[in-house]
Parts: sequence; C-alpha cells; structure tokens
Amino acid sequence: MKNILIQPMSQKAFAPFGDLIDFNRDPDFAINNGMCDRYHALAQSDTLGDDAKTIISLGLGRPYHLPLTLKMMERHPLGSQAFIPLEEKPFLVVVAQDNNGKPTEPVALMAEAGQGVNYHRNIWHAVLTPLETQAKFLIVDRLGGGNNLEEHFFEEPYLVTE
Repeated sequence: MKNILIQPMSQKAFAPFGDLIDFNRDPDFAINNGMCDRYHALAQSDTLGDDAKTIISLGLGRPYHLPLTLKMMERHPLGSQAFIPLEEKPFLVVVAQDNNGKPTEPVALMAEAGQGVNYHRNIWHAVLTPLETQAKFLIVDRLGGGNNLEEHFFEEPYLVTE
C-alpha cells in the first residue's frame, strides 16, 4: 500500500483543485452598518445543463479515523461541490488531478477549523471525511439531469497518515 502524508491546508496547496473557503484571513469589508465582517466571493458554484440548479443542503458526516485506507475517489463532471463545516472541527480533504479519466496520485490536506472547500467541476476527491467525531456541514452543489458522479476504485489502495 502506498503512503500519503497529510499536509496542512493552505490557499496555495488547494488552488489546483478548487476554492478554499476560509475565515482564517482578513475580511474583505464590513456590512450591516459595520456589525458584520464579510469574507466576499470565496467560491463560485459551477453547474452545467439547461435544467441545472445550485442547491444548498446539510450533511451530518460520520467520523473516520487515521490512518485511513483510501480505496476510492469520485468527481462531478457537471458541477462544483462545496463543503463548509458548521462546527469548529478540522476535516480531511483528499484530492487529485485527472489523468485520462483516472485520478493522479492523491494529495491529502487537513482543513482546519474555520475552513471549507469548494471542489471545482471534474476534480477527483475523496468522500466527506470528518475525523474522530461526527460533524455538520453545509453542502452547495448541483441538482439536475445527467450523470454527475464518476467513481474510481484504486487497484492498490493508499494509506493516508499524519
């Protein structure tokens, strides 16, 4: 089994895969008469298809534990997909680029408390992976016709470790 070491999440590390939705930076401006700091336009929903809509859902993710055996990744060719934690808990993000319809070697990043992600359309990623305890997430993705889910199962799984 191949090993993948978890790296810290950063704007630079995640940029090839999507948008980092992050409170851990300076706000862009104040709204509501100065009573709310706005972190503006951190991600853009991307949906394809005449009948496609952007939807907002909630998810309650059951916990995974490290080391994690990564057997499968998925991607969504018709829309982006965002996961924004509703609690101050870190979660694991595993992503990969595409190589002729298959993921390249995965990259594992630890999203800190206050960080969410928006996977760009067609980016390979692992399933939602909260660690140690269940976690609540706001999910922004696509609803509409067409096949918006592709899965790839590795011949040899990866072992994701700290």
